[in-house]
Amino acid sequence: MKLTKTDHYKAFSVPLLQENPISIQMLGICSALAVTVQMKTAIVMGLSLTFVLSFSNLTISLMRNVIPRNIRMIVELSVIASLVIVADEILRAFLYDISKQLSVFVGLIITNCIVMGRAETYALGHTPGLSFMDGLGNGAGYSSVLISVAFIRELLGSGKLLGYQVIPTMAYDLGYENMGFMLLAPAAFIIIGLLVWLQNWLTHDR
Repeated sequence: MKLTKTDHYKAFSVPLLQENPISIQMLGICSALAVTVQMKTAIVMGLSLTFVLSFSNLTISLMRNVIPRNIRMIVELSVIASLVIVADEILRAFLYDISKQLSVFVGLIITNCIVMGRAETYALGHTPGLSFMDGLGNGAGYSSVLISVAFIRELLGSGKLLGYQVIPTMAYDLGYENMGFMLLAPAAFIIIGLLVWLQNWLTHDR
């Protein structure tokens, strides 16, 4: 069956909008709690996972007809681990400060159930093009939630965005205080819960 642009668009848009890995499937929440204090780390983490997810899907799909079924998960983990190492080395080479802030969380992409889940449930049964677009869509969906949470936490928690002060000094002179609670992990959990409610409210019959 010949695939169309609509098929590829659907493979990208469904995980981004209708089946978001965090707000709908509740996957990858641990990293969302840990790396969203600043937008810089959230953006880099999102890009790292998108890179690993897209190319692991592509690689597994290309190999799907030659991978023995009884060792498929070992092969998937090997592919994912190799891509994570590449992503981590690139970050260390070009974004060392952010790499240090992310600490072990880039390495823990290996254990992220989003990546393994898409390789196992999608890439093994679909063409390379669709699998790559599915990886991009899931990565974009994951990143969109991370960046949204980081935007709120950094703005309200420190008065900054991307490290730049956006709340005027005058506001502090008039008695404004940053919400220190936003810098704690429970704040991220609450914000994610509100985003889940919002997406359900927008996408389902009310």
